[in-house]
Amino acid sequence: MKRKIFIITIITLLFSASCEDFLDNPPQGYLTTASFPATAEDAILATNGVYNTLLIWNFHSGGFPILDIMSDEASKGSSPGDAIMINQFDNFTFNSSASSIQSWWSTLYQGIRRSYLVTESLSWIEMNENMRNRLSAEVKFLRAYFYFTLVRAYGDVPKVVSTSPPKKLPRSSKSEIYEEIIIPDLEFAMEYLPEKSEYNTADMGRVSKGAARGLLSKVYLFRKDFINAEKYALEVINSGQYTLDPDFAHVFSEDGENGTGSIFEIGAVTESGILYGGNQYANTISVRGTPNLGWGFGRPTWELIQFFGSDPRMDATIVFIGETIEGITVTGDLGTPDTTYTDETKVEILEIECYNQKTFMPGTEPRYSWGHNRRILRYADVLLIAAEALNENDKPVEALTYLNQVRERARGSNPSVLPDIITTNKEQLRDIILEERHRELALEGHRFWDLVRTDKAEEVLGPLGFLSGKNELMPIPANEIYISEGVIIQNPNYL
Repeated sequence: MKRKIFIITIITLLFSASCEDFLDNPPQGYLTTASFPATAEDAILATNGVYNTLLIWNFHSGGFPILDIMSDEASKGSSPGDAIMINQFDNFTFNSSASSIQSWWSTLYQGIRRSYLVTESLSWIEMNENMRNRLSAEVKFLRAYFYFTLVRAYGDVPKVVSTSPPKKLPRSSKSEIYEEIIIPDLEFAMEYLPEKSEYNTADMGRVSKGAARGLLSKVYLFRKDFINAEKYALEVINSGQYTLDPDFAHVFSEDGENGTGSIFEIGAVTESGILYGGNQYANTISVRGTPNLGWGFGRPTWELIQFFGSDPRMDATIVFIGETIEGITVTGDLGTPDTTYTDETKVEILEIECYNQKTFMPGTEPRYSWGHNRRILRYADVLLIAAEALNENDKPVEALTYLNQVRERARGSNPSVLPDIITTNKEQLRDIILEERHRELALEGHRFWDLVRTDKAEEVLGPLGFLSGKNELMPIPANEIYISEGVIIQNPNYL
C-alpha cells in the first residue's frame, strides 16, 4: 500500500464541513479556528488539510470529467441512462443551475478558505522560521492553483483574502486576481519551496519549487505573456529535477507515481473514501462493468481514436474492450452498447465502448481506482509550454528541441512513426504544437482550455454546440447570485 502522506483524520474532521458548519458546529474535540492550529505540529496538520481539498470529489470539475466531455476528446460515457444531466456538458446546453457548476465553485472556495486559516495562523505560531516559510509556500501554491482554476472556469470572481470575508463580495477582474494573488503567491512559493529532490520519502508528493515554476509558466501561457511563459518553463527544464520517463505507459501506472516526470500530482491510497485517503476521480472515470473499477464517465470519442492513428500513445490512453492489462481482462458493461452509430444505416460510427486508460488501476474492485494519483502537471506539459512560448517569441529552432523530445519519447523504438518536426514556419509550428498537446495530454483535462486560450474552440467545438462569446466560461452558479442579492453579475449569455 502506498504511503499516506497528506490525509490526517483529525484534519478531515476539522475541514470537511461547509464554511457555516465549520463556524457553527465544531467537530470532534471542539477544534475551532480559535484553538487550532496553535503549535508547529498543528500547522503541519492544517497544511495537510489544505492538500485534502484536492481529494474532495467536487474538486474535480464538480465531480464528473466535464472538461474532457466539453472537449472533442470525450463524451458523457457510462450507461445511457446514468446521470443523464451530464449530457448537457456534451452539447453545451448547461446553465447556471447545473449542480456540477455550483459544487466545483464551492469546493474551490473551500480550499481557499482553508489556505487563509493556515496563513493567518502561521503569522503568530512559534516555530522554526524555515518551516514557517515552507508551509506558507505550500499553502500559497495551492491557493494560487485554486484561484487559477476559478478564473479559467468563471472569469472574474470574488476575491476572498481572509477566513472572514464580507458576505456580499462583488466579482473582481481576473487580471486583479492574477496580479494580486496568483502570481505573488507562486513567486513566494518559488522562493521558499524546496526542490523535489530535497524532500524525504515521507514528504514525497508535496509541492516543490519546480511545481511553482511550472504552474507559473502555465499561468503566463494562459495570459499570452510568452516571454514569462518561456522563462519559467526553461527554469523547470534547466533545474535538472525532471526527465521524461522512457515509457509513456509507465507514467500513469501505480509504479510511475511521483516519477521522474511528475511535477504536481494528487496523492491517494487504495481505500474507498476521502476519510481514508482515497480519491474518487479515477473511480468516476474508470472501467464500468468488468472489471468493476468505476462508473465509466468521460468515454474517449471516436474522433480521438481516429486522431491518434498510428501514434503509440493511444495504447496507453484508451482501454478497448477485450484488452488484458496486467492480467485484468476488460469486458466492460453489459448495459452499454459496444458500438453506437450516427443513424439506422449503421455505417458511420458515433462512438464505441472504451475507457480512459490513464486512470486505470489493475484490480477488480472500485477501491483500486480510489488509489489513483491524478497527474496535474507533468514534465511533458512543461516541455510543450516551452516549445509554444519559444515559437511565439520567434525562436522556432529552440522550440523544436523541446517539441521533438516529447515526440521522441512517444515513438519509442518505432522510427516509422512521429518523425521529428523540422518546419520553422511560425503558424504551422503553432498548430503542430497544439496537436501534440492533444496527443500527449489527452483525457487529462487540458484540451478544452487549450482550445479556448488559442481561439480554436469555436472552430473545433462549434459542431458540438459551443457558442463563441458564451461557452469560453462557465456560468456563475445561480445560487451564488441569489445569495449575493445581485451583487454578483452573471457571465454573458447565461441564464
